[in-house]
Amino acid sequence: MSTTGNHLNPIAVGENPEKFLAAYREATRLTPVAICLEDDVDAATFEGICKVAKLLKITQITLPAGQLGTPFNEEIDRLRSRLSTTNFSGIKLSLKTRAGHLTEDPRTAVELCQAVPGLGVTLDRSYYICGRYANQSSDNIYPYVYHMHLRDTSPTELQVPVGLGELDYAREIAMLRRSGYTRALSVEILPELLGGVDRALELRKIRMLLETLL
Repeated sequence: MSTTGNHLNPIAVGENPEKFLAAYREATRLTPVAICLEDDVDAATFEGICKVAKLLKITQITLPAGQLGTPFNEEIDRLRSRLSTTNFSGIKLSLKTRAGHLTEDPRTAVELCQAVPGLGVTLDRSYYICGRYANQSSDNIYPYVYHMHLRDTSPTELQVPVGLGELDYAREIAMLRRSGYTRALSVEILPELLGGVDRALELRKIRMLLETLL
């Protein structure tokens, strides 16, 4: 969800959960497994989004971490507030690992989870392959992974066609299993980085790859 672009608008969704649910059921019969917010929202909107999650039986919400430069204590206070809301609704809360945010450094991502017990991460390894911390181990983050976003990536390009990047899918699955991960995996193909590549084909390729590993 995002307040910009062609994504679902979290403000509209949170203001009237029942109306959104009716429109969603009319549009598709697909079963959603998680909600990912690209932008932070106010407390009332977030409560509405948690209600939507409960109505759709979604148990995972991903928030963006604070942008670089956000005071650590200020971020902790925000996350504790959000976590109290999701805990009340029986929903897991995690932070997206992403460049330009506090979680771009895997060590800081872990420190946030340790400072806010019950908080996890939505791991997007692309930003740890193509980013400032590409040469730093991020293995210590796996015990805190609540969800995972997958795409193929290279050291110089955030998104490349499936099979042409350096994401080791077999190792990712092995690391998750070692940490006791039993939740869903999501594929996140960024439309703005497709460069003429067939999105449906990319999704089929990565699905077939994952099926051989699961």
